[in-house]
Amino acid sequence: MDMSSVMMRDSEKSSDKKGTIEGEKGSNSGTHKSKAYSSPESQSIFTREDRHDLVRSSSHTPSNKAQILAMPQFGLRDNLIRCELLKNEDLYTYPEDFSFFLGTYNVNGQTPKESLNPWLSCTLNPPDMYCIGFQELDLSKEAFFFNDTPKELEWTKAVSQALHPDAKYALVKLVRLVGIMLIFYVKKEHAEFISDVEAETVGTGIMGRMGNKGAVAVRFRFHNSDICVVNSHLAAHIEEYERRNQDYKEICSRLQFRQLDPSQPPLTIMKHDVILWIGDLNYRISELDVSNVKELIGKKDFETLHSYDQLKRQIDEEAVFVGFAEGDIDFQPTYKYDTGSDKWDTSEKCRVPAWCDRILWRGKNIVQQHYQSHMALKTSDHKPVSSLLVIGIKRVNAEAYKKTFEEIVRNIDKMENECIPSVTLSKREFHFKDVKYMQHHAETLSLVNDGQVPCQFEFIQKPNEPTYCKPWLTANPSKGFIAKGGSVDIELEVFVNRSTAPELNSGKEQIEDILVLHLERGKDYFISVIGNYLPSCYGSSIHSLCQLREPIQDMSQETLREVAKMSGGENAVNTEKPLDIPKELWMMVDHLFRNALKQEDIFQQPGLRSEFAEIRDCLDTGIPDSLPGSNHSVAEALLLFLDALPEPVVPYSFYQQCLEICSNASQCEKVISMLPQCHKNVFNYLAAFLRELLKNSASNRLDVNILATIFASLLLRSPTKQDLAEKRKTQEFFQHFLAQGSS
Repeated sequence: MDMSSVMMRDSEKSSDKKGTIEGEKGSNSGTHKSKAYSSPESQSIFTREDRHDLVRSSSHTPSNKAQILAMPQFGLRDNLIRCELLKNEDLYTYPEDFSFFLGTYNVNGQTPKESLNPWLSCTLNPPDMYCIGFQELDLSKEAFFFNDTPKELEWTKAVSQALHPDAKYALVKLVRLVGIMLIFYVKKEHAEFISDVEAETVGTGIMGRMGNKGAVAVRFRFHNSDICVVNSHLAAHIEEYERRNQDYKEICSRLQFRQLDPSQPPLTIMKHDVILWIGDLNYRISELDVSNVKELIGKKDFETLHSYDQLKRQIDEEAVFVGFAEGDIDFQPTYKYDTGSDKWDTSEKCRVPAWCDRILWRGKNIVQQHYQSHMALKTSDHKPVSSLLVIGIKRVNAEAYKKTFEEIVRNIDKMENECIPSVTLSKREFHFKDVKYMQHHAETLSLVNDGQVPCQFEFIQKPNEPTYCKPWLTANPSKGFIAKGGSVDIELEVFVNRSTAPELNSGKEQIEDILVLHLERGKDYFISVIGNYLPSCYGSSIHSLCQLREPIQDMSQETLREVAKMSGGENAVNTEKPLDIPKELWMMVDHLFRNALKQEDIFQQPGLRSEFAEIRDCLDTGIPDSLPGSNHSVAEALLLFLDALPEPVVPYSFYQQCLEICSNASQCEKVISMLPQCHKNVFNYLAAFLRELLKNSASNRLDVNILATIFASLLLRSPTKQDLAEKRKTQEFFQHFLAQGSS
C-alpha cells in the first residue's frame, strides 16, 4: 500500500517498544541478561531480533520445546511430533490461575491531568498482568497525518506511576496507531515465561487504511497458553452500527501476526486460546430518547437500559463477537460527560448516554472478578472502564511432558516407513463466476487423509513461476498437516485489487490457474481454477475510460483490448472524439457537488462496503441512472477510483519534477499544463471541486491541509515507496491548486 501518511503505516512502522519500567527483573531469569530502564523516557525501539531480551524464549524448557520443533530446520518428522504434542496437551499441562487487569479509556485528546490510581490500582491484590488500552490519545492533525505524538510518552508515564504499588512490573510491549494505544505489563517474576511477543495494527478509517479508527493488538505465549489482546476504536455515530460491525469483521480478517517459524502462515486473532478485546467500541443505546435513558440511569435500572444497547443486540443476532462473553453491566454509561465533571453532555448536540467503552473475552477457564467504570476520573468526556479476569493458564508438568514426548517419538518411529501418505480431494475443478473488483469470492476444497499415516501438504510453485498461484488467488491454509483419518478445509479465494485489475480489465489476463498440491513423501495433485472477470472502471486507465462512451461492461472484450492498446501508445483507429474526463469520475464528483458540499466529515468518515459494491456496479453497468449509497460511501468510492488508476492523474514520469518545484506555484501550474490532455482535465476538474468544498468548510470541517494530505497521495503517487519528506513535498505541490482563485 503506497498511500501517503494519511493511509497509516504497516505495523513495522508502528510505535512498537518494550523495556522495563521498574528496574531489573528478578533473579529467576537465570543466565539471561537483564536490562533496566528507569522510566518510559529511556525506552528504546527494539529490532525484531532482540525483541526477546526481556521475555526469554531461547531456553530449552519443556513449555517451548514444541515451538523449537517448529523451526524451519525441522522437517516432516518433527512437525508430526509437534502436532501430536498439541493434540495430547491435556496429558502434560495443568491450569494455574493468573489475574489479568484490563482497562480502556478514551481520553479525548487530553493530556493526563490527574492520577490514574483510582482506575489502575483499584484491586486489593496486585494483578499478574496489565493490558491498558487508550483511544483518541491525540486528536491533532499532526498525529493523524504523521502518526507522531508527545502524548504517547505522557500517558505511558501516567500509567507506569499508577500501577499497583505492591508489585514491580515490566513493560513488555507498547503499540500505537495514531490515537489507539495498547500497553502490556507483567509482574517482573512472570516476564521469563512470556514468549513469542508480536504486535500488529489495522486501520479501518476511510479506504480501510486511515488510522483514526481501527485496532492495535499484541499476541504472546504465557507458559503454554497463546493469548491475544486487542484494543479497538470503531466507527462513531448512533446510526452507524453496521459500520461498527464491518470494522470488527475487518479487524478480525486483516489483523495477522507473523509466526516464529517464517514457513508457517500468519496467526489470526481467533487462532489463540484466549482473546481479550477492549476499547471504545462506540455501540450506542437506540430507540430511547435522552430523557428516557437518563430516567433509567437515575433508577439504576441498568438491566432494562442494557436491552436497548446496540452491542448486546448485535451479539444476540450473532452479527459480531460470536463466542465472546461480557460481564453484567451494573455501572452507568461511560459516555458522554462534560469534560472535568460528572455531568451529562450539555452541549448543543446533547448526546444520549451510552456504554461505548467495553471489555469482552473469549476462551476457557476465565472468571471475571469485577467490571466497573471509574467516575473519579474527569479528564475526558468518557469514563475509564476496568475488568479483572482470573484465567486458567496452561502450565507444563515436566515429568508428564517427557513421558508423552517419548511415547509420541516411539509411535512415529514405528510407522514412519510403513506407508506412503495419500489424501482424497472434494473437487479438482473450481469455477468462479462473475468476479468483480474488490469483491471476495471463495470456494472450499476439502482434503481427507485416507492413508495410514499423518501427512503434510503444501501448494508448490510451478516451473518458472514466482509463487504457487496467480496474484488474484490465495489458498488458506496454503500448507498444513493432517492427522490419520483427519481432514482440513482449504478456502480458495479470488480477490481482484488495484494491482491485478488492470491486466484483467484489458483482457491481457484471465481468471485461470492450476494449483499443484504436494504431499511430503507422497504424490502431487493438480487443481484447476477458472472463472470470468467483469471489467470495471476501477483499475482502468484515464485514457481508456475517456475512449468509452458506454458503461465498461457494455463493451466487448475486443473493444477493451483495442482501447488498452491505444492507452499503451500503440496506434489504433478511433473515429470518435474522446470524453474530456471519464464519465464515471464525473458521476461521482457531480453527485458529491450536488449533495455533499456541506456534509460533515466528508472524505474523513468511511462508507459501507455494501454501498461501495452498489456504486461500483452502477458505474460499470450504467444501472441505475443515479448513484446509490450515502455521501460518505460515494466519497470513499471516488478515493478508491483514484487509488486504482494504473497511471496516476499526474503520470509517474512527472513525479520527480513535481517534487523539485513544489514550493514554486507558477512552476507547479506549468507542470500541470504539460500533462496529457485527459490527465490535465481530470486534475483541474478535481482541484476545482475541492475548492468548492473548501468554501463550505464551516459545515464540512475540511481545510486545505486535510484535502492536500488525502488527495496529494492519490494524484501524485510515487513509482517507488515514498518517504515522509516526499509526502510533504507532494502536499505542498497540491496546496497551490487549493487556494481560492487558482486557475
